[in-house]
Amino acid sequence: MRPYKEHLILSGSTVKRALEILNELAQDAIIFVIDKDEKLIGSLTDGDVRRGLLNNYTLEDKIDKIIQLNPRYIKKGDYDVKKIIKYREEDYRIIPVLDDENKIVNIINFRNIKSYLPIDTVIMAGGRGQRLQPLTDTTPKPLLKIGNKAIMEHNLDRLTMFGIDDFWLSVNYLGDQIVQYFGDGKEKNIHIEYVWEKEPLGTIGAVSQIENFKHDYVLITNSDLLTNIDYELFFLEFIKQDADLAVLTIPYQVSIPYAVLETKDFIVKSFKEKPTYTYYSNGGIYLMKRKMIDFIPKNKFYNATDLMETLIKNKFKVISFPFSGYWLDVGKHEDFKKAQTDINNLKILK
Repeated sequence: MRPYKEHLILSGSTVKRALEILNELAQDAIIFVIDKDEKLIGSLTDGDVRRGLLNNYTLEDKIDKIIQLNPRYIKKGDYDVKKIIKYREEDYRIIPVLDDENKIVNIINFRNIKSYLPIDTVIMAGGRGQRLQPLTDTTPKPLLKIGNKAIMEHNLDRLTMFGIDDFWLSVNYLGDQIVQYFGDGKEKNIHIEYVWEKEPLGTIGAVSQIENFKHDYVLITNSDLLTNIDYELFFLEFIKQDADLAVLTIPYQVSIPYAVLETKDFIVKSFKEKPTYTYYSNGGIYLMKRKMIDFIPKNKFYNATDLMETLIKNKFKVISFPFSGYWLDVGKHEDFKKAQTDINNLKILK
């Protein structure tokens, strides 16, 4: 993914310099003009330059004479995802993202990503990975390689594909290796911060330590999942249902090889011949309104299932998001072996 600053040019630059940048950008040829404070002024394309030259401007003239003022943009943390979908459907491929001071903080490029969701993400990566010993004796489970990437990198790259760019990684066991591997996220055009668990805090307890979320919605996921979930559909269903928390659920079918009788007071009311029942298990991915985080006790062992029980008890809306695509919890040696085959043969994360 191209660093977003390659699309930026300073006001007062020459037309020649703009052409050089546009040439380097190739099929992504649009640049955004900023002032000395990095605030957006306008945009410039090959067509703008061509029209400028036809109007007798020269390569040494300043770009300010030919730029397009008032380009489309979105404000970080303050937009409706339907606006993003509309831009995408109308084929606006490259759109700047501005902060509250109108400074460009990212560039959406729909050639590289599928959406731009207003979500903060916490990836829980502090576990010991005991079931995968001895592989995890010297390497934290999130950094075990599936194909040519660490497990968690597959997970993180899937999330960034949907435009999520604010991440917190909860770490503990061999956490220094994870920090060294991912750094601050700049290489991926994202922002990463770390939450250190001094002692195990369960599957969601560490989230209570985060106080600087950027958005009104928070997604929490286990680090050891491989999935091809469409996070945009997940988010849109969450919004449509006006849910307080949504949990990804995985269908699990149980086939009974006998007739099942339904009785009351020993009287047979009906029966089903060899029925199949579908149950839904917890998929380890949760989307919630940020204010739900307030229900997580600080510095205490607390699981995501505890939070769901608390919210249900307090009459908040907790919904299931049934998912029938690819999902694998890489928790055991047989899962790890299956993941190696799947990643090569199924192209599951494309």
